[in-house]
Amino acid sequence: MRVVSVEGRLAVVVDGQVVDVEQASGGRFDAAPQAVYARWEEFVAWAAEERGVRPGAVCGPALDEVTLAAPVPEPRQVFAIGLNYRDHAAEGGLEASDTTPMVFTKFPSSVAGPYDDIPLPPGSVDFEAELVVVIGKRAERVPADQAWEYVAGLTVGQDLSERELQTGPPNPPQFSLAKSFPKFAPIGPAVVTPDEFEDPADLEIGCHLNGEQMQQARTSDMIFSVAGIVAYLSSVLPLLPGDLIFTGTPSGVGFARDPKRLITPGDVLLTHVEGIGSMRHHFHAGPVR
Repeated sequence: MRVVSVEGRLAVVVDGQVVDVEQASGGRFDAAPQAVYARWEEFVAWAAEERGVRPGAVCGPALDEVTLAAPVPEPRQVFAIGLNYRDHAAEGGLEASDTTPMVFTKFPSSVAGPYDDIPLPPGSVDFEAELVVVIGKRAERVPADQAWEYVAGLTVGQDLSERELQTGPPNPPQFSLAKSFPKFAPIGPAVVTPDEFEDPADLEIGCHLNGEQMQQARTSDMIFSVAGIVAYLSSVLPLLPGDLIFTGTPSGVGFARDPKRLITPGDVLLTHVEGIGSMRHHFHAGPVR
């Protein structure tokens, strides 16, 4: 199942058309996309019924005719994993851990849609293509071999980062603030349930800046898998329905290049994950508009 937000309304994609969930369910489910994650198992069961997914059950426009917003617009918690690809750690001159994930947060106010224009703050803004996990039910002390049962789906993300704030004083550095400027956590275009993938743990990921490939890898290259990350985080605190987990970026980021390749006004960034789709972002000089 592919779940999207069409101009702020929850929808599912059926044979290339979007079906409005509130209308198709007769009001059983709310139009607000965030609300569905608290009832995810009930929603999945409904969608599996013929009346929930039958083409023409509720006539909807084609997917390419609608404006998509963030499919998880108001998460309560947004986690991120640093140095989760060895090549990315190496390009930054850092040593990745094999035993404990490096965890920071992105503040929920930074979430944006898959095709939004994004303002650039002063400084050095960099790109980080990431696979993002969406939690589907409350997870506490979940063993790794059961972790996928708590995943609603996967989506594409960008962990945009202002490197001067991230790497400058004080010490330790300001990871969370540097990665939480307005619209610095774009996600989309859809949340795709794990059953849609041949192997949800092995997906191609990458990004292009102005048409030039910057990053390309497979999520199977991650040091800590999706299951391992869910198990680790849930051993410390509850993961809540609709929470987001950015799982780390592969090598190729602009700040590690020589010369550096940073995002400037007018640039276009295309980010993709196999089986989910692509996001496209145009950057402009701030402020937010």
